[in-house]
Amino acid sequence: MTKKRSATTIYGREMMTFDRDLDLRGKLIRSLGTLREMLPGSLVEHQRKCGKANCRCADGKQLHSELQISVLIEGQRKTFHVPAELAAEARDRVEKHKRFQKAAATICQINLRRFLGRRREKGKR
Repeated sequence: MTKKRSATTIYGREMMTFDRDLDLRGKLIRSLGTLREMLPGSLVEHQRKCGKANCRCADGKQLHSELQISVLIEGQRKTFHVPAELAAEARDRVEKHKRFQKAAATICQINLRRFLGRRREKGKR
């Protein structure tokens, strides 16, 4: 029985990087489905007075916290109130968007590296 040689042993180090890139790209693309509930933007926490004369915040020392999500819509910055009961979910969804952006940047770098490699090979012919 003959031992089957992999492409990485035949072509050496460059092919190993190529295979790792393809594996990483595939893994990132498959993981994108888990990010479908992502939200763009940033979460901002504001401290404010409510305006009631007898409230603990009236003296300006114990202010109320308010969470908002800040997003760009048609080039304009918009903020929306996030109810306290949805704060954890909003944080999770914004974090998913950050992971998506990181994955997309990595995929683009891999694609560029592969494209430039093909361009060099074509030039050698």
